[in-house]
Amino acid sequence: MLFLLTKITQLLNLLRYKTPLKYFANFREAYSYINLKQVKFLSTAFFFLAVSVRIFAYLSYKEIIKIPNIMEYNYSNIFQLSGSSLFIIFSSALLKSKKMGSVSRNLLTLAFTIFILSSTFYVSYIYSMHNAKNTLTVFLLGIFIISTFFALELKYILTLSGFIIFLFFLGMIVPELTPAKQFFNFIASVILSFTLYISARYGYFFKSQHFVQLSQLEEKNEEVQELNRQKSEILGFVAHDLRNPLNNIEALSRILLEDNEGNENTEIKLILSSSKQAKDIINDLIEVIQVKKVAFELQDIDLVNYINNICLTWQTNAAANRKINFITNESELLTLLNPSKFGRVIDNLIGNGLKFSDNSTPIEVELSRNNMGCQIKVKDYGIGIPENLKYMLFDQFSKAGRSGLNGEKSIGLGLHISKDIVEQHGGTLTIETEENKGSTFIISMPLAS
Repeated sequence: MLFLLTKITQLLNLLRYKTPLKYFANFREAYSYINLKQVKFLSTAFFFLAVSVRIFAYLSYKEIIKIPNIMEYNYSNIFQLSGSSLFIIFSSALLKSKKMGSVSRNLLTLAFTIFILSSTFYVSYIYSMHNAKNTLTVFLLGIFIISTFFALELKYILTLSGFIIFLFFLGMIVPELTPAKQFFNFIASVILSFTLYISARYGYFFKSQHFVQLSQLEEKNEEVQELNRQKSEILGFVAHDLRNPLNNIEALSRILLEDNEGNENTEIKLILSSSKQAKDIINDLIEVIQVKKVAFELQDIDLVNYINNICLTWQTNAAANRKINFITNESELLTLLNPSKFGRVIDNLIGNGLKFSDNSTPIEVELSRNNMGCQIKVKDYGIGIPENLKYMLFDQFSKAGRSGLNGEKSIGLGLHISKDIVEQHGGTLTIETEENKGSTFIISMPLAS
């Protein structure tokens, strides 16, 4: 009993359903266009179907002429040809027109659905020998087409439901039907009218719900984009405001080191190192929150000398006699790049290798030519990357970030920024790694033409 009451309640809610007022105007406007496109499509299909029937009747004239009520079928075919032609013309004109509103489009759609009901009823009426309730297959097809292809507002559905009863009433005027047959025709018209009403409301409900859900998703996306924009603005303000005092701390630390030259100055060096690290993090934040990427100014660069100089700088500054080996068989490889930005990528990858490998192992930077251009490999023999972290390695604020072997911290931006810079140069950044056996970052770049 409870189940039955639940289903009845759901049916009543369906019959009373209205598109939420917030979305109604947009839904009406959108579906007036969609309905009109369906009118054009279906009227074209009806036209070609009617033409095909006309051609078939012409080719099989001797057999067709023997069919009962053949002239009425002929009139029906003419009605379908002329009606579908008019709807093709009007729907095409309305789709191109920018002056006509949703009301005009909806009225044409209503006229077309009336045409479908009239046409399919006429065929059923002729085939049933003027007693429409006897054969309703074609007419039911017309009801199905209307319910499936169109999203009709309640007033239009009620109009069509009333029109079905009107068609049956007209159909009982011409033939001589007994009162019993007239009664059964009336009952059939009411049932079919209700069938159209239920099925059309059902179709309208689901189309409306789908539209509302899409609209809500768009609103949520806009909210998320706005929150991201606000987050970027806040990060930008914080980063810019922090950079100036950090610059001052770094400058004062350098002055103190120069004034106390010859002393150990461990605390001052720690302040200087921490300020540099904080400034690097701020620079990463500023880089990653830029909404509009500014195109790089590119120069013709010989990668052999360029990367060799970077490796020599790292070798000079490396602690604990770390080896930074540059390997290449090329004498010159020219490419277009931004020296400052691309240098940051190589620095990130070398620094990453030093952070996650033992002091006794070298970092190898290999440059070679290949079919696509050139390839730069930065290889370490460190702890590698676990399989479950590889897929998120290049994500912004990556959760794959780990502390280095000496406790170095990471906020998970270095590799994300490096990948972005390489891609802006027209290249790719990938990784080959195995846990406890080291990692190799591979940059593939086009050469200068």
